[in-house]
Amino acid sequence: MNSPVIIKSFPNGIAVILDHTLEFPLLLEEVGMKFKESAAFFKDAKMAISFEGRTLTAEEEKMLIQQIAANCALRIVCLIGKDETQNQTYLKAIHQVEKKDETEGQFYKGNLKSGEVLEIESSVIIIGDVYPGASIAAKKDIIIIGGLYGEAYAGADGMDGHFVVALEMSPEKLKVGNVKYDTSKKPGKWSIRPKVQPKIAYEKEGRIIIEPVTKELLNMLPI
Repeated sequence: MNSPVIIKSFPNGIAVILDHTLEFPLLLEEVGMKFKESAAFFKDAKMAISFEGRTLTAEEEKMLIQQIAANCALRIVCLIGKDETQNQTYLKAIHQVEKKDETEGQFYKGNLKSGEVLEIESSVIIIGDVYPGASIAAKKDIIIIGGLYGEAYAGADGMDGHFVVALEMSPEKLKVGNVKYDTSKKPGKWSIRPKVQPKIAYEKEGRIIIEPVTKELLNMLPI
């Protein structure tokens, strides 16, 4: 390919085609430069994004998203993969937040590290990870395009019907509304990790339910 990074548009999103031979650190720099050059074109548009042309680890995907966020104001609302059903259900969860908070919803670009606390007066979409020791609290809903390994508190306004969604759900502490999740049942450090997939946490009949994101589930929730 002539360029190591090519951007192509598709309905509601963009595809980033990556050279499969270039070393990843160099490719990461090329992605940053490409999106910096295109910043004026994208502005602060909300789009889904897919990475094509080479096999990426979950960590590499996160690094690419963070590199894009650092070089332009484009707001990535969903990372599209090969599982189209999962793509659509995760995208729908994000759209639920945007529909309820068209003027109030916020984006946060970057990782929340140990000791950092983020408090939001509405809903929030985090492009990055919430590390152990970090905390995110929102009066409404929380969507994390990354892993939740620290603390999350959705529905801090006390109203019902709020939720937390994450690409990888492994919280130290989790609370939705006035109900806390019992994290003592989490797998031990040396347990075999299941396949990572987006999960949603919500309150039902006085307890926190954590389930894979599905279209049927989202239709049932009062969101």
